[in-house]
Amino acid sequence: MAESKNQEQAPDREKLISIRLPLTKELQNDVFVRVNHRTWLIKRGETVKVPACVVEVLEHADQATAESLQYQAAHESRS
Repeated sequence: MAESKNQEQAPDREKLISIRLPLTKELQNDVFVRVNHRTWLIKRGETVKVPACVVEVLEHADQATAESLQYQAAHESRS
């Protein structure tokens, strides 16, 4: 429990994870992520190290997009 509290007080001690967001013809903009009072601007096409909380936010955003596309496809087929 103390470890978690220390991480909140000292973000520089957080575990960093290397990620690379794809750079495609359709997806060229950098990605802005905000978690509590901290922000990141992640450049597409480059490997960067970010805290686990950023990875979690990006995963949730990807999941929400997939669910939205699935919902749209299901309702378009009904028309």
